[in-house]
Amino acid sequence: MNDPARRDRLRELLDAVTDAGNSGVGDMARSTYASEFHFSREVRRLTGEAPAALRRRVMLERAAWRLQHGEPVSAVAADEGWSSPEVFSRAFRRTYGVPPSQAVDVHFRLPSPNGLHFHPPQSLWLDSDRSDDPGVPDIAALMIAHDIDDTTYLLTRAAELTRAQWTAEVAPGQTVLEWDGPEPSVGAVLGALVWNKEVWLATIAGEDFPSRAATQPDLVDARTLAAHHDDIAKRWRAMISEYAAAGRLGDTVIDALCDPPESFQLYGIVAHVLTYSAHRRELVRAMLAGHGVPTGLGDPLDWMRGR
Repeated sequence: MNDPARRDRLRELLDAVTDAGNSGVGDMARSTYASEFHFSREVRRLTGEAPAALRRRVMLERAAWRLQHGEPVSAVAADEGWSSPEVFSRAFRRTYGVPPSQAVDVHFRLPSPNGLHFHPPQSLWLDSDRSDDPGVPDIAALMIAHDIDDTTYLLTRAAELTRAQWTAEVAPGQTVLEWDGPEPSVGAVLGALVWNKEVWLATIAGEDFPSRAATQPDLVDARTLAAHHDDIAKRWRAMISEYAAAGRLGDTVIDALCDPPESFQLYGIVAHVLTYSAHRRELVRAMLAGHGVPTGLGDPLDWMRGR
């Protein structure tokens, strides 16, 4: 998070705007190492609101919330940057239409040109605007994409291992799901991760139980498994998209590959795959770290920032 290339510039600007230690736009600009002109222009570009107006509104929202929770006017006024309780009270009445003593009668949120508001107790909240961004994906779609991308990334990092490291049993007896068997090596865990999707694709398509030859670490290396994963991932994503578009993720499949056969709803299958895929990816991260290959956290938040 401290990598300059990945800094959240909007967050940095907002921190400067709302920092009680910054008494004016000049102070805000200096704290972000920008000129006052460029700071004001960038805040306006990103929020549609002048820094001083944004600061005043957010501070008033926070002040109203604090008053609603029983804090004294004098303390709130001082903390939120007003020169005196009297000045604060006049600003509060002018904005909310009631004196601070009646703060409980108002909603602390004020009209905003950008959907940015104070969020208790010490955060900011930016409302989404679906009219501007109608293509916002749902959480399931994001997690499916993240799972595929992160697996691809881990396979790329695993390609840095030697053959001995790829198959080294660094976690003897490690088992994620009993029916998948032991997964003691990096290659075994990644192979099971890919194979798990392949099995469910066969189940849904009504195909025969797939061979594990393409995912066995003693038969394939990381690059070969990565190519196989690319194919499986495309089929997995296409299958989910097809059933989702048809409104059929609630369909039930009778899994004849199980002994005895069992029934599963499609959205349950997707949730199952995502759950155990995430678990296996974390296992792989720990195992790769043991081999001297760092992989980062794999956090969806970081992944989304890079999209």
